Amino acid sequence: MVDVGNCMVTISAIKADIGGFPGHRGMHPELVKTAEKELAKALKAKLLIDYRVMACGDDLQLIMTHSKGVDCSRIHQLAWDTFVEGTKVAKKLKLYGAGQDLLKDTFSGNVKGMGPGSAEMEIEERKSEPIVVFMADKTNSGAWNFPLYKIFADPFNSIGLVIAPGVHGGFNFEVWDIEKHTKVMLHLPEDIYDLLALIGSPDKYVVKRVFNKKGEIAAVTSTDSLHEIAGEYVGKDDPVMIVRSQSQFPAFGEVIEPFSFPYLVKGWMRGSHHGPFMPVGFADATPSRFDGPPRVIAAGFQLANGRLVGPVDLFSDPSFNMAREQANVVADYLRRHGPFEPHRLGLNEMEYTTMPKVLEKLKDRFQPLKGVEAGPGKKK
Repeated sequence: MVDVGNCMVTISAIKADIGGFPGHRGMHPELVKTAEKELAKALKAKLLIDYRVMACGDDLQLIMTHSKGVDCSRIHQLAWDTFVEGTKVAKKLKLYGAGQDLLKDTFSGNVKGMGPGSAEMEIEERKSEPIVVFMADKTNSGAWNFPLYKIFADPFNSIGLVIAPGVHGGFNFEVWDIEKHTKVMLHLPEDIYDLLALIGSPDKYVVKRVFNKKGEIAAVTSTDSLHEIAGEYVGKDDPVMIVRSQSQFPAFGEVIEPFSFPYLVKGWMRGSHHGPFMPVGFADATPSRFDGPPRVIAAGFQLANGRLVGPVDLFSDPSFNMAREQANVVADYLRRHGPFEPHRLGLNEMEYTTMPKVLEKLKDRFQPLKGVEAGPGKKK
């Protein structure tokens, strides 16, 4: 193996829901084969250095390495064309939601704003470059806020923040306001409370990137919001995330430790419920119960001159069994609420469901309160 030197490598994780099998449960093998075929052509043409095709629930995951940088139109075109070819197969098989995430008719140079989700980082490959690619199903892009805080800001999770010189200085968080389309850089530990004030509202504020104090990228997430693109509910965002580890970044074990707690996320059935985020092995990334609960898988890789050594199925470790058991208990508890909050999302988060149609249907049947019925301060 030759020395990497100053090798600049781009890691692109691009995903899309182009058809579930059956329903919203999983991925048909023919879609994976189709994607493998398309990316193999790109590898032969030397557009890619390496690739892996994976699945999380009903989302097709393309993990690619190349030397083209982030937001490269050729790489995004490759991903788009791969999803289009996969959609053709999905339609032949009459898979549910065939082409669901392809919200535009023609490619416009970048998959952002077109339906698929993408997370990319360009790095100078280190002597040893361990990374984790996290893939989720049945949840939204804000689902990564909690673990990113735990990994890069919480010493109770990442002891390296206290005892490891390489990370003791803290990290900088790039937070996006996905409603106003603005961003802010917060410097930790000094801005820690400001960070929490924002990212505790994951529907509005999401962590896009994390950097160390030298400006080296440590993590990146997908922030694509399907309902904003489509103007209606078409499925959950099912985000992806890439995290570097070891040396000047948190250790591998610190990166996956937050998922030992199945914290609540938004999504699950019809994208309209809270549910526990269940860490599972690759084989169990097949949400069935009430189309859930939401799932997350973790693929561990070593980069070697841009080539992907792996993946290792990190959540297949039995030490995550307790998290899965707890997730099932929480799922039982929430399901018993049925259509009542807090299992179902609040009204302000139901605007892309049938709720507006229900209110429109009933608007003429609402009558104003009068007299004592109106309560204090409302009497005429």
